Amino acid sequence: MSLAVKQRVAIVGSGWAGFTLASTLAPNKFDITVVSPHPTCTYTPLLASAACGKFAFYLAEEPLRSRRRNINFIKGTVSNVNFPSQTLRCTPAFDEAASSGAITEAFDVPYDKLILAPGCMPNTFGTPGVQENAQFIRTVADARNLRARLFDQLEKASLPGLSDQQQRELLHIIIVGGGPTGIEICAEAYDLVQKDLVHLYPGIADKISIAIHDVAPHILSAYDEKLYEYARERLVERKIDVRTESHIEKVEKDAMFTKEEGRIPCGLVIWATGNKAIPLVESLDAKKPEKGLPRILTDPRLRVLKPASKDQNSAEQQETWPGVYGLGDACDIEGKPLPTTAEVATQKAEYLGKVLNEDDQTTPFKYHQKGMVTYIGNHDGVIQEGEWTGQAAWAAWRQGSLTWTRSWRTRAMIICTWVLNSLFGSEITRGR
Repeated sequence: MSLAVKQRVAIVGSGWAGFTLASTLAPNKFDITVVSPHPTCTYTPLLASAACGKFAFYLAEEPLRSRRRNINFIKGTVSNVNFPSQTLRCTPAFDEAASSGAITEAFDVPYDKLILAPGCMPNTFGTPGVQENAQFIRTVADARNLRARLFDQLEKASLPGLSDQQQRELLHIIIVGGGPTGIEICAEAYDLVQKDLVHLYPGIADKISIAIHDVAPHILSAYDEKLYEYARERLVERKIDVRTESHIEKVEKDAMFTKEEGRIPCGLVIWATGNKAIPLVESLDAKKPEKGLPRILTDPRLRVLKPASKDQNSAEQQETWPGVYGLGDACDIEGKPLPTTAEVATQKAEYLGKVLNEDDQTTPFKYHQKGMVTYIGNHDGVIQEGEWTGQAAWAAWRQGSLTWTRSWRTRAMIICTWVLNSLFGSEITRGR
């Protein structure tokens, strides 16, 4: 009796959507290949915690290669998709110093089913100097750089002969972005100052200042007014400078310029706002919105839509690419936009995994809203569902640090780290 031939499933991207789907698909039914420049899935909310010493960096990411997962991983970048011939055109994803000879040559990856989940990239909105001088916080490498840059500023400010004003400018941290990511970076930085830096740098810790700048009229705009006002009030009480309706004009090595205030001296600018499409998404022969962020549009069953022809005027007439699905931040259901969050990406991936495993294309995807939670520092937080605030919200946020990972080993290490930090303080000075 001959064995059934497995279908070749290619997944573009190793973020929440791609990683969850790859872990959900039945390995006895599919030959799973993930193509991504990144060999791990990053849990973004833990990056700020890791940068501020609460966790080891490796706890903020989950490797695709594992004894528990039967997944083929290719460290590469997809440059083009030939939908009719069902092939991906890829290039190796290594920096120039590590690349030589044949490993720079492009190659093809064939597929029977394709899942597009390439994610997005930071949007600088064309602001001069952001790419060169600001610090992003999207990967573990970013978190490492953030910690290193923060301590460089602390050591510079500790040098003899500096004036009080020079020290304050070196230790002024600006966070651009008042969404959950920016607020949680601010919260972790505040905790770091209050719990650790006052002991490690007693002579200069009181000169550290943190400011949040956002172009919107208020922070945490996805939350109800009661909650974003609560968050703002608590941050201001902790002497965090919250600057809304702030228009960034450029970023230099030692300053940021805004339309409202002009030059603001600072030691570090953290850019935590905005997404833009990666080049692959813009080049794909798939339907995209006429306005706004370019995203791959799908039908309610997450099947990627072909570009609409001029004579198409209804959803029923639209065609999909056979065997091609779209997930994650780079994709959206036409007419039913959802936020670019890990929760949305995970739910779509779990749905599609079940659909493919059971070969059931009859049930459309339905998103189940869960309570958004954001940590705002000092054991305090906000939850959209039920409008919780305070320590209860912080506890719920902390629980999320455990539930994101499928690895019991990682969960155990996170719990052990919590216990050790409470007894001995964080190991912020290690791994710099």
